Amino acid sequence: GDARVRGQTGVVSERRGSYPFIDFRLLNNTTLSGEIGTKKKVKRLLSFQRYFHASRLLRGIVPQASLYLLDEDYLGQARHMLSKVGMWDFDIFLFDRLTNGNSLVTLLCHLFNVHGLIHHFQLDMVTLHRFFVMVQEDYHSQNPYHNAVHAADVTQAMHCYLREPKLASFLTPSDIMLGLLAAAAHDVDHPGVNQPFLIKTKHHLASLYQNISVLENHHWRSTIGMLRESRLLAHLPKEVTQDIEQQLGSLILATDINRQNEFLIRLKSHLDNQDLRLEDAQDRHFMLQIALKCADICNPCRVWDLSKQWSERVCEEFYRQGDLEQKFELEISPLCNQQKDTVPSIQIGFMTYIVEPLFERWAQFTGNTPLSENMLNHLRRNKAKWRSLLHKQHSSSRSNDHSGQVTSSQEQTLNEEETP
Repeated sequence: GDARVRGQTGVVSERRGSYPFIDFRLLNNTTLSGEIGTKKKVKRLLSFQRYFHASRLLRGIVPQASLYLLDEDYLGQARHMLSKVGMWDFDIFLFDRLTNGNSLVTLLCHLFNVHGLIHHFQLDMVTLHRFFVMVQEDYHSQNPYHNAVHAADVTQAMHCYLREPKLASFLTPSDIMLGLLAAAAHDVDHPGVNQPFLIKTKHHLASLYQNISVLENHHWRSTIGMLRESRLLAHLPKEVTQDIEQQLGSLILATDINRQNEFLIRLKSHLDNQDLRLEDAQDRHFMLQIALKCADICNPCRVWDLSKQWSERVCEEFYRQGDLEQKFELEISPLCNQQKDTVPSIQIGFMTYIVEPLFERWAQFTGNTPLSENMLNHLRRNKAKWRSLLHKQHSSSRSNDHSGQVTSSQEQTLNEEETP
């Protein structure tokens, strides 16, 4: 595979390796690496030019010779959306269209400015933007779910959580920057398959990380590689940058779903004992880990239209892995068999065993704020809708004669949008 070392010795940003017998291009559907490199350079240049055009408009400076009227209209709508970036019903899909596929870069530039991070850390704007572009481009746009739009969605959710009163009053600029960076880069260079797939195909990443948090370790190391390559933090003392790198790793590694119970048990203990001291950097970091875990799996807590899109996307990614496993005569992984694992059944299980326990504890931590109540309401409502769709599927398969009646009643249920 194409592997390259970024920055200082010891940090390897592993790129698009190949399985022993599976061509990685089956997953990415890309062309030769040389051509990819050229396209990336051109894309970066165009994005860089677009940024300067956008920044002038966002500052209210209208170019004298306006050649891109449609772009300006879209940027105006994007700017309007950014004014409501703290709202839970923020439509990241629309925002991505308005920014011409640059939702992550545009969102990060705005949030770093809003939170005063550029001034506080004396960050060079050109270098910062270049780093954000590197992160965005290292996501695979071919992935239905684990792509830069997902990263932008998680980053927007993280921004909402950082503003929760229980947490916000204790956060330092370092905490905020770490939270946003970890959210933006937590799935960088995700191959669109899960850890068991990498292990059973003997992928080099599984070997490198000894089958432990394989993807999360890769996301972290790739992020550190880009940080060092960009020299974004090169002006800061070495011990500060080392601490930032380690904390980024701790945050990103917390998103490993295999560690869910570990974090839930610890959170429950803190809440039951009421011994969280957010003045303590260690406790703040733990709650940042919890916030990132919530942001990463918050899709079921969004409004139905957005939640449903994410659910269909993640299941499509599962099914693609299942098709690949079937093609190479591997055992099909759980949730990846399109013939057996339906979207409603997958989502109901996910909500019941993963999402609900975490968000109920998060609501307990925040003190049942309007945002927490809103998320839990959406979660319960969305779960009920998936149950009704599952019932519809079962009824249709049992009796074709009565399927029309079932369909109409279920459609009526699904159309009753009672969003708070």
